[in-house]
Amino acid sequence: MNLKRTVIFIAVVLIIGLSAYALSFGANIGDYEVVPVRDAIKYGLDLRGGVYVVLEARPDEGEAVTGDMLDRAVATIRNRVDTLGVSEPVIVKQGENRIRVELPDVADSEKAIEMIGKTAQLKFLDPDGKEVLTGQNVRNAEAVYQTEASGLKRPVVSLELDSEGANSFADVTGRIMEIPDVPGYQPERAISIVLDEEVISAPEVMAHITDGKAVIDGMPDIEAAAELATLIKAGALPVDLEAVEIRTVGPTLGANSLERSVRAGFIGILLVMAFMVLYYRIPGLAASLALVVYIIIVLLVLVSINAALTLPGVAGILLSIGMAVDANVIIFERLKEELRNGKSLRPAIDAGFKRAFTTILDSNVTTLIAAAVLFYLGAGPIQGFAVTLSIGIITSMFTAIVITRLLLKLMVGMNITRNTKLYGA
Repeated sequence: MNLKRTVIFIAVVLIIGLSAYALSFGANIGDYEVVPVRDAIKYGLDLRGGVYVVLEARPDEGEAVTGDMLDRAVATIRNRVDTLGVSEPVIVKQGENRIRVELPDVADSEKAIEMIGKTAQLKFLDPDGKEVLTGQNVRNAEAVYQTEASGLKRPVVSLELDSEGANSFADVTGRIMEIPDVPGYQPERAISIVLDEEVISAPEVMAHITDGKAVIDGMPDIEAAAELATLIKAGALPVDLEAVEIRTVGPTLGANSLERSVRAGFIGILLVMAFMVLYYRIPGLAASLALVVYIIIVLLVLVSINAALTLPGVAGILLSIGMAVDANVIIFERLKEELRNGKSLRPAIDAGFKRAFTTILDSNVTTLIAAAVLFYLGAGPIQGFAVTLSIGIITSMFTAIVITRLLLKLMVGMNITRNTKLYGA
């Protein structure tokens, strides 16, 4: 027995086992706490419960729905959803005139639909709280760089008003400029921009504006300026949104489905491991350990990328587990052929992995292409399935080609047995 290889193998197995335990039950490592993956991972609408709504834009007669209109509507809805205290909402355009909204943890679907579906209300208030402009008076709002006299460029929001708005703005800014200017921010010289009863900006008036063109400065960066410009334009959106599809998912159904899926997956993994060990013996044991590594990596990736796990996503993970073992089956069958042709263990292992690599690569690439098509053309749960399936495929290739090979070579290097029948021959 090779003591060095044996110690390394035992250390690797212990690391795999401890990692699996920490992810399953959590652990405290000094000042660090490892949260169980069940608590760390986010769950989608079908597992957490909530509301699924498809909104369709209804423009005024004679007008057409544009992409810019939908972008403004998405920005407005996202701003409103935050006021509901919803965690991780999904708000995306769907087709040319629809918006899909998924709100986990929302129990009152009618209240949610009323909140996200009404037309945005944008108002400009003077220092006394009196309305001087509305979103209908804003022709355009965009984020630009303004060059100062020193040559320094700073991000601002450029506003352009219609004739009615320009007149009102000229009156209010003229009155504000009569207030003495003192150092520091003066709320009594500010105009508040209110979207859906929430103040999104309150810039101080620094000049008498008569041409209907103004800028909002004090932006930390161009991204913040672009966000404010989008919100301002969203308030002026002249389009109504009508709910054409509404689905409510109860959390109890999602929780039961998740528990059953996890239980089914656990039983399936044990059966797969048992089959691999009984049929391929020592290589099967290496594949089983690599399968545990595969599961650990997939779960860590899902947590790290902040992916929301849905039931189709769980299905994608379970499907990719079977595909991970499938790669090992191809490798071990090649290994058996090499052993039967008279090669010794080490050359047979190298040749088996080399011969199987092309087949594994081709099969996984074709599946990745199918997953990419599902992600591009699908929506919601279908995209979740495609993401988890893709992560699983890439991880399965890594564990099959790298981890399984490493473990198998360690086992051979331990010199416990040279009986080729224990390697599937």
